[in-house]
Amino acid sequence: MPEGHTLHRLARAVTEVFGGQVVRVGSPQGRFAESAAQVDGAPLRGAEAWGKHLYIDFGDERFVHVHLGLYGTFDVHDLVDEVPPPVGEVRMRLVRADGKAYADLRGATTCALETSAERDAVVARSGPDPLRPDADPGRAWARISRSSAPIGTLLMDQSVVAGVGNVYRAELLFRHRIHPLRPGRTLRVGQWQAMWDDLVELMADGVRTGTIDTVRPEHLPEAMGRPPRVDDHGGEVYVYRRTGQPCHVCVRPVRTAVLGGRNLFWCSRCQPVFRSRAAR
Repeated sequence: MPEGHTLHRLARAVTEVFGGQVVRVGSPQGRFAESAAQVDGAPLRGAEAWGKHLYIDFGDERFVHVHLGLYGTFDVHDLVDEVPPPVGEVRMRLVRADGKAYADLRGATTCALETSAERDAVVARSGPDPLRPDADPGRAWARISRSSAPIGTLLMDQSVVAGVGNVYRAELLFRHRIHPLRPGRTLRVGQWQAMWDDLVELMADGVRTGTIDTVRPEHLPEAMGRPPRVDDHGGEVYVYRRTGQPCHVCVRPVRTAVLGGRNLFWCSRCQPVFRSRAAR
């Protein structure tokens, strides 16, 4: 599933390519046709992301809400000679009035025309988004500090932190030497603040580059004399999808388990099981 940085990149692309322009909106597949007709030919004001939700503003209290889900893609094409016929199941197509740009949405979990009140309700249910300047990490800490649920579960809960997916979860916990099954309430506020600050920086890098790179300079391939990672997700990582491979820090094999239907990845030496002092 695309993580929050992908949606922020899409919001930026949609705004840069279509913002302030009259846009033709259609649904070649047909499932979005009725709603598309209501905004077809309207100026597109811009787009914004909250976590994994994208909102495209057509003015007059009209927002197209997109959630890509597991398989969705939203491809933006600028400066084209001509707009080609749609290929595959295109749920929504945007075409700039000058015919020099288009965007195709396929396979999304959500593609719906909503009001600002409906948008605000989704945002209100979401946790703070590390990529938004108005985000308050204290809101997430209020949930984490009271919860006995594993921190690996809490980080993936979009009502706790918006935009974090499986890659950022695994890598953030490794970078802070925290076992994914450690109960949230056992963390200290200073640990959470350091994790949040790191998450803000990592995800901002993801927006800039389009990849998730979490490995510190001293552990990069050129510094360690190792081959670069080969994976369709791209980017250099510590533990994500590296089951059985040696940890870049301690060489112990990376472990994996399933939590809440999603795979966990961690190093048992660098991220030891938490044992409270009270228990000891």
